[in-house]
Amino acid sequence: MFRISSTITPPFREALFLILLIVSLMVVCIIKFDAVPHLPILFAILLLIGYGLLKRVPFESLEEGLIEGSKTGLGAVFIFFFIGILISSWMIGGTIPTLIYIGFQLISPHFFFAIVFLVTCVIGLAIGSSLTTVATVGVAFVGIASAMDISLAITAGAIVSGAFFGDKMSPLSDTTNLASAIVRVDLFEHIRNMGWTTIPAFFIAIIGYALLSPNKEIQQLEQINTMKEGLLQTGMVHWYSLLPLVLLIVLSAKKMPALLALALTSASAIAVAYFHQFFTASEVLNILFSGYISQTGIEAVDSLLSRGGMTSMMFTISLVLLALSMGGLLFTLGIVQSLLRKIEGLLTSVGKVISAAAFTAIGVNVLIGEQYLSILLTGETFQAHFQKVGLANKNLARVMEDAGTVVNPLVPWSVCGIFITDVLSVSTIDYLPFAFFCLLCPVLTILFGLTGKTLTYNK
Repeated sequence: MFRISSTITPPFREALFLILLIVSLMVVCIIKFDAVPHLPILFAILLLIGYGLLKRVPFESLEEGLIEGSKTGLGAVFIFFFIGILISSWMIGGTIPTLIYIGFQLISPHFFFAIVFLVTCVIGLAIGSSLTTVATVGVAFVGIASAMDISLAITAGAIVSGAFFGDKMSPLSDTTNLASAIVRVDLFEHIRNMGWTTIPAFFIAIIGYALLSPNKEIQQLEQINTMKEGLLQTGMVHWYSLLPLVLLIVLSAKKMPALLALALTSASAIAVAYFHQFFTASEVLNILFSGYISQTGIEAVDSLLSRGGMTSMMFTISLVLLALSMGGLLFTLGIVQSLLRKIEGLLTSVGKVISAAAFTAIGVNVLIGEQYLSILLTGETFQAHFQKVGLANKNLARVMEDAGTVVNPLVPWSVCGIFITDVLSVSTIDYLPFAFFCLLCPVLTILFGLTGKTLTYNK
């Protein structure tokens, strides 16, 4: 039933105690000591190995569990390498600077919250990073709202919603690539399938922000104008810089494998770069590996554009491999299987399986506060159950994003929640009711699961 078979069958209470111990370890390290997630995951792996040895499980079996778990992420690792290359090539080609500039052009004196949401959606899609979007243009929007005495809570909610729309739907996003890789679904097929829940959530959110927008003139636009001027100073904002994006859309429509599509669009962006700036072969290779460094002298612009390269993905890759290895041990030691046996009898219908997967993703976010683990553990745990009720894996990938990726910023003690609160100076509790997109996605995915709408079944 499971991809990794168990070597022992621990009692339910023992399995539950181990899970609670791991959760406590994660929470204390990440929240109290502000540690990166890698270390508590590594400590949890050592804890599980110690438990396995106490249960007289051969070390070779434990090692095999680690390896089998990490194998699931190898497809994602290769995609991540090409994502790093794509981001840096789209920087020098001007694709990302042009998209950001277009987003800033949309700023209007009217419908402020709706415009904030729309612009952060565009920029989030362009760079594939929710936290970077929040830390750059999000800070600028909060500054404008503060100067105009406009609700900071609603502004922050619109920023978070737009940033995580981009994080969820961008082919450059690590969470999007991870979700598709874990359940072995083509990246672009996964993105298209997410449209069933994402598009309704997008339109409901933008209507809500439009209705809440104040009826006043926005005069303090200095920060946005400064960033626009900085983007123009790069000399990379041109209409033809969007050609790599058009190519990516075309290749996606033709259902080309993600790795090949990313490689071809990266090559096209490098070619486009020579229309406005000359790079030596050595400079291009260095940028593809180490990332693009912006030197406009404007801190906000340089922070937004200095990114990409294969090395930029190492943090994510190492976290993915560690988390998957821990998952492999949890299955090898029969801990996940022991917990699922308690609820397995209830997972008899499509709606119940989808709801259980969604609440698991939400639960991991709430208990541990870690976005990647929410995606990884939900994907690994429920693949067999989705197959059992005849659902295609892309349904699970969608649930993992709808209830995993976008829920993390709503948890005050989560990695994203703490970061956003610190950067925007608006508490998670304050902006939570106004993060419409993030609130709607899990509701819609559970609703469609219960009604059977928009689901794809195995042939």
